[in-house]
Amino acid sequence: MKITTWNVNGIRARDAQVADWLRLEKPDVMCLQEIKASRSQVPGHLVETEGYWTKWHGGEGGYSGVALLISKTLSPKRPKFWSPPFDLENRITVASLDTLDVASIYVPNGGKDFEVKVKFLEALVAFVVERHAAGRRLMLCGDMNVARAEIDVHEKLRDPKLIGQTEGERKLFDGLFRNGLTDLGRKFAPDDSSLFTWWAPWRQMREKNQGWRLDLVCTSPDITERAKKCTAMREFGSSDHGPVTAVFEGPLFDPLKVEEGPSETEPEKPKTGAPQLDLFG
Repeated sequence: MKITTWNVNGIRARDAQVADWLRLEKPDVMCLQEIKASRSQVPGHLVETEGYWTKWHGGEGGYSGVALLISKTLSPKRPKFWSPPFDLENRITVASLDTLDVASIYVPNGGKDFEVKVKFLEALVAFVVERHAAGRRLMLCGDMNVARAEIDVHEKLRDPKLIGQTEGERKLFDGLFRNGLTDLGRKFAPDDSSLFTWWAPWRQMREKNQGWRLDLVCTSPDITERAKKCTAMREFGSSDHGPVTAVFEGPLFDPLKVEEGPSETEPEKPKTGAPQLDLFG
């Protein structure tokens, strides 16, 4: 099984690149963040992507939003897609595949309202605890907007006072890993100080690879045991983020036990709440 997560910074600007990735890489699951579009605004060739079940979870305001694409080969039935109660501004959608929950997540950056970010992260940790207690296995993917440690930020950009690098955020975010999840990027490259997934769109930061590692694939223990690799692609696409892909060995769930979900025919209604200023997406 192959899964890719990518903050596209606008699906309408990156639709051809998403289509190219699906054609070339053929991921079984694709998680997208910051799609900045409702379902009705998604380019027609992607809204019902051939060979995939799709969930476009975005509002009409052209802000935030996430998506999940599940291969029909992986799951012959359309899975149940849902969002937990703490969802804000269309920032998390989940697909339930037998006992496995796969989530596409776009954590608030906190630049305008830091408390919103704190509450989201607290709720995300509680979500992990609750789902594990219920016997669910998790694969949380997306733009987490927290650099876990100094190694996750280029040495010239490190500043513990910057949002995304503060001690409090890191301690809170590490609650995911204290409660059973593994950060696959670091599992396979524990000492790689050049492993970044976001670069500021100026001063050739991407070309110089001076960035932050914000995009993660996080997995429950038995899923982690089947992971073969997790890589970031700096060279692909024109978003300020690069795609991150994880590959797993063997089936991770029984497709015959997938609960069939309803079809997606109506555009999402936007969530309430003031938009949060995007500092680094």
